[in-house]
Amino acid sequence: MIKDILKEAETRMRAAAQKLEEDLAGIRTGRASPALVEKLPVDYYGTPTPLIQLAAISVPEPRSLLIRPFDPASVKAVERAILASDLGLTPNNDGKQIRLNLPPLTEERRRELVKIVHSRLEEGRVAVRNVRRDLHNDMREFEREKLISEDDLKRGEEELQKVTDRFIEDIGKIGQRKEQEIMEV
Repeated sequence: MIKDILKEAETRMRAAAQKLEEDLAGIRTGRASPALVEKLPVDYYGTPTPLIQLAAISVPEPRSLLIRPFDPASVKAVERAILASDLGLTPNNDGKQIRLNLPPLTEERRRELVKIVHSRLEEGRVAVRNVRRDLHNDMREFEREKLISEDDLKRGEEELQKVTDRFIEDIGKIGQRKEQEIMEV
């Protein structure tokens, strides 16, 4: 029973870490990445649709993105979505495709982005701790119902804490990598 709880902890904590990595991929760094705009909601015939479903996104140069909508009629909608987003980028539209040129980040903007990364990291840590709390409560409930012994509860709590510590450490490493990426000139 404890093994099942630890397996569930591992799965849910890994999912929280992966979600964090996906979130951080959308934060702009010095180089262009399709992840910056992939999840951008575009109003496509009245339905908010992720840009990745409407267009091919490529990186022709280190500081630019090329967006080729599958439907040429959606070019204007994609352009409006980019302008409305908080990316701070101006799209260049030639009628068939959109180019996004990423200007170099200023020192002040880099520091703002690092603060955003830190807040997202804390959200990730909180998610991992919430998983630990939920499963810890489950273990206590099992012990109250006499499904596991007090010794099993203690061992389970220690193992759960080890898993939690490992994922908190992983989140810290993810944050360090992203921070280095942002501060790189």
